[in-house]
Amino acid sequence: MTTSDWGRVGDDGTVYVKTADGERAVGQMPDASPEEALAFYTKRYENLALEVDLLHKRVLTGVLSPEEAVASVKLVRDQLDDVHAVGDLAALVRKLDELGPVIATQRDARRAAKTQRIAEAKEQKEKLAAEAEKIASGRDWRNGANRLRELLEQWKQLPRIDKAADDELWRRFSSARSAYTKARKAHFAEQDERREAARVIKERLVVEAEALADSTDWGPTSGRYRDLMRDWKAAGPAPKAVDDALWQRFRGAQDKFFGARDAANAALDSEFAANAEVKEGILVEAEALLGPLAESGDVGAAKAAFRELADRWDEAGKVPRDRIKELEGRMRAVEQAIRKAEDEQWRKSDPEKSARADDMVSKLEAAIAEAEAKLEAARSRGDEKKVKELEENLEGRRAFLEMARKASAEYR
Repeated sequence: MTTSDWGRVGDDGTVYVKTADGERAVGQMPDASPEEALAFYTKRYENLALEVDLLHKRVLTGVLSPEEAVASVKLVRDQLDDVHAVGDLAALVRKLDELGPVIATQRDARRAAKTQRIAEAKEQKEKLAAEAEKIASGRDWRNGANRLRELLEQWKQLPRIDKAADDELWRRFSSARSAYTKARKAHFAEQDERREAARVIKERLVVEAEALADSTDWGPTSGRYRDLMRDWKAAGPAPKAVDDALWQRFRGAQDKFFGARDAANAALDSEFAANAEVKEGILVEAEALLGPLAESGDVGAAKAAFRELADRWDEAGKVPRDRIKELEGRMRAVEQAIRKAEDEQWRKSDPEKSARADDMVSKLEAAIAEAEAKLEAARSRGDEKKVKELEENLEGRRAFLEMARKASAEYR
């Protein structure tokens, strides 16, 4: 009989394994020696022990999910119940038993992690739904669609949460996307309608602008082009390609007209340059009238001389456009200076004002004479209070009299 620590081979060739409950037959190898038979079943044990060790490590490292670990442990344990191998089977059972608490702990940890992930996913989905609703309530047609697509991709990456909450959040998110898409389509449809209407208006404006391009009626046509430009801006944009082409035609017609007008004006300006020189000479004479006018006050002479200069001014004809404001301004300044001198002279010689000033002087003189008589009488009586009152009264009236005499002198 051949034996080992964990088994033996009987005389009849039966191989036994030692267990806590006694020996258990595991098989026979009639054509092998007892040593070979015992080695064969011991090798089976070693293979099984290696399998248990590997399972042990995989469970401890968390490679297997708790569910996978439980199934694997059960599978190996079932093999141990009636395994045909020779070795310390009880040790393998104990090693498997050690995994029970580990798997339970891992299950709790995974459950907690899952709960955390679900909570975080719910929070993220609430944020995504809120942002989608904000986009839907706005009118950012350019960036809103792109952002909603990004939000949808983020939503797809998140795990599902409890069905009721997940369905409600998805309803909010989806409804926001639908509302935005509907409003965006309506916006662009309306925009297309406005652009089509603008195209019709601008085509009409272009036709009129091109019809006016050869006009030589410079003033009215320039005004009409301003009106056309105002209508062009008010029409709004047409479809871009069409809008650009129409603008080229419109601007081309404008340039043609205003180019011809500028050329005509330039020719006139050249012709009128000599007239400007004549008017500059007239201005020198006109401005020279102001010095003597200020010294002598002879408005009549200044007016007569200015009328003669004004006639010569009109006869001199038109001047270049860029000189009109300057030259007319200087001539107008001389005219206004003469008119101001005339108005001032009239103000000072106004008969009615002169009469009122003289009448005021007479009344004040009479009132002062009367007050002086009363003052002498008060002094004779020794009425100091009355004397003081009359003296103050006389002082004020004499001051008024002085001003009235000056005013009366100015009107003489």
